[in-house]
Amino acid sequence: LPSLPLPSSMHLIQVDSVQRWMEDLKLMTDCECMCILQSKPISIEKDEQNELILSSQYSTCDNLQLLLKRAWIISTELTRIAQKLEKNRWQRVHSMTVRVNCHVRSMINEYNTFTRNSSEEMHEFEKLLIDKCSEFTASTERCIQTEDEQILKSMKSCINETLTTIAQYFGQLIELVLTHEAQNLLRQIELSDSVYVTESAISSLFSLTQEGAHLCRIIAKEGGVVALFKICRQDCFRCLYPQTLRTLASICCVEEGMHQLEKVDGILCLADILTDNTHSEATHAEAAAVIAQITSPHLTFTQHLSSFLENMEEIVTALVKLCQEASSGEVFLLASAALANITFFDTMACEILLQLNAMKILLAACSDKHIVDTPYSRDQVVTILANMSVLDQCASEIIQGNGVQLLMEMLFERSSSGNSAEVAACERVQQKSAVTLARLSRDPEVADAAIKLSCIPRLIKLCRSPTERNNSDSVLVACLAALRRLAVMSPDGLEDSDFQQLVKPRLVDSFLLCTNMEESFV
Repeated sequence: LPSLPLPSSMHLIQVDSVQRWMEDLKLMTDCECMCILQSKPISIEKDEQNELILSSQYSTCDNLQLLLKRAWIISTELTRIAQKLEKNRWQRVHSMTVRVNCHVRSMINEYNTFTRNSSEEMHEFEKLLIDKCSEFTASTERCIQTEDEQILKSMKSCINETLTTIAQYFGQLIELVLTHEAQNLLRQIELSDSVYVTESAISSLFSLTQEGAHLCRIIAKEGGVVALFKICRQDCFRCLYPQTLRTLASICCVEEGMHQLEKVDGILCLADILTDNTHSEATHAEAAAVIAQITSPHLTFTQHLSSFLENMEEIVTALVKLCQEASSGEVFLLASAALANITFFDTMACEILLQLNAMKILLAACSDKHIVDTPYSRDQVVTILANMSVLDQCASEIIQGNGVQLLMEMLFERSSSGNSAEVAACERVQQKSAVTLARLSRDPEVADAAIKLSCIPRLIKLCRSPTERNNSDSVLVACLAALRRLAVMSPDGLEDSDFQQLVKPRLVDSFLLCTNMEESFV
C-alpha cells in the first residue's frame, strides 16, 4: 500500500510505538513456538562443545536482565488482571491471563536454557506455577462463555484465590532463581583463579545490586561481602579492586551487608587499601565510596561503627590526602563525602581534621573549578565546615583560608539545570553555609569579616525572598539564626524594619512572618 502523509506528531508517535514494539517483541512471542524452538537440540550428540556455544551466546548478565524484565512484565500483568477482575471485565481478564500464561512458560523455558544446575525445589515451583496458570486460564475461559451473574459471582472468589496463589508461587520462584544465580556468581568468584572469569562474575553481581535493596540482601545473605573482600586481599586481583569495591558499596546499603562487613574485618581492609600508596587513585576513590556508604547518617543501623572508630585516624588521614591530590571532581566528591559523613558521628574526627590542616586543603580545592565543580561537591565541603565550626580553633583557620568569602559565595548557590536533585543540593549548600556562619560568628573576627563582605544584606534577602531560597524552610531558619548572630555584633547594619521583623521577635514569629510573605507573593 502507498504510504499516506502523516502529521509530524503522529509520525513521531508511530516511530516510537514501532521502536517499543521491536524492543518488546522477543518478550511477546507465542509460548508454544518458544517451547518447540527451545527444546530442539542443536546436535544429536550431547557434546560439551555445543553446550558451550549455546551458553556463550549471551552473558550471564544479559540473561539475568532478560529474566528480570520478563519478571517485571509478569508482575505488572498480574496487577492489571486484579484491577480488571475487580471491574468484572471478563474478556480482558481472560486475554491477559492467556498472555501471562505465555510469559510464565517463556520465562521458565528461557531460564532453563542458560542454567544447568537448578534445584529440585525450583523445578517443583516451576511445575506448580505452570499448572496454576493453566488452571487460571481454563477458569477465565469458562467465565467468558457464560453470562449468568450468579455463576460469575461464585467463580470470581475462586479466581481471586487462584490469582493470589499464582502471585505467591511466582514471587517464591523468582526469589529462588535470584538466590541461585547469586550463588553461582559467588561460587565463580571464590573458586576461579582467572582474572577474566572473576571480572565477568563481579560485573554480573554489580548489575544485580543495581536492581534494588532486595537483591542486595540476597547477595549479602549468600556471602557476597565475604567473597568480595577476599578478592580485595589478593594482589593477583589488584586490577579488579575498583570494580570489586564499587560492588561492595552497593551491597552495603542494606543491614545484612553491614553485618557481613563487620564479620570479615572489612573496615580494616578498607583502611589498608586507603593507606597503601601503591594502589591507583581509582582504587582509593572506590574505597572512599564504600566508607561514604557505611558511614551515611541516613542509615539506622550503626553496629559497625565501633570497629570504624579504631581505624578512624588512619582513614581520615588517607581521605584528606585523597582530597588534596584528587585529579578529578568525581574523586574529590567521593573522598569529601566520606569525610563529611565521618564528621557527623564523632567530634574526634573534626579534631583530627583540624590537626591535618583539612580546612586549608578543602578551601583551596573550592577555588579550583575543575575539582569542586558541582553543588554536590560544595555540599560535602560545607558539611565538613559546618561540623568543624563547633570547635573554637576553627575560626582562625577560616579567616586564614579566606573561608568567610567562600561561605558568602555559597549563600548565592543556585541550580543551573533545574534538576530536582541539584536544586536540593543547592538548598543544602545555602542552609549549611548559613549554619556555619552562625556558629563561627561567635568569634568577633569572623563576624567582622562577614559584615564587611555584606553578608547581612544577603541573609535578609534570603529571608524575605522565597524564590532566592527556593521556598526552603530549612534555609530560612538557618539564615534567621545567622542574621541574629551578626546583628548582635553589628546592630547598625540593619534597617529598623529588618530589625523589628527578623531579629527582635522570637525566631518562630519571624519564621511565620517570612513564610506568610511567600503566600502574599503567590
